Amino acid sequence: MSAQRLDKETFNWPVRVYWEDTDAGGIVFYANYLKFFERARTEWLRAKGISQQALKEATGGMFVVGEVQVRFLKSARLDDELLLTTSLQEAGRASMTIHQQALLSTATGPVLLCEATVRAGWVQASTLKPDRIPTQILHALT
Repeated sequence: MSAQRLDKETFNWPVRVYWEDTDAGGIVFYANYLKFFERARTEWLRAKGISQQALKEATGGMFVVGEVQVRFLKSARLDDELLLTTSLQEAGRASMTIHQQALLSTATGPVLLCEATVRAGWVQASTLKPDRIPTQILHALT
């Protein structure tokens, strides 16, 4: 199976900004967007029936992030309500590319704050060597 371009669906996950997410200036510390995106990817997988712990136990494999490109556009602040989006862009034999956004919920509509492209590869958990994504997982993702 070769890499496929996918724009099938977008998963949404709401997040509120808490004190612990902010820096001394009261804005979201830049690295916390990566935490928000990680949580949204985990919930996206759960929504597709994929528990990462159960997956590791059943297959001996797991996804690891190999590359992230992030664009910071605007700042989120304490108590803001964000909507995190996750969509699969491309799936290949051993990796997938995911597009994610952090959107600020406003009365006039969502405002893009941050976006990322994440490449996650499949590895054997015991050796961390690359391997093929199990077919049943690829089918669940695409």
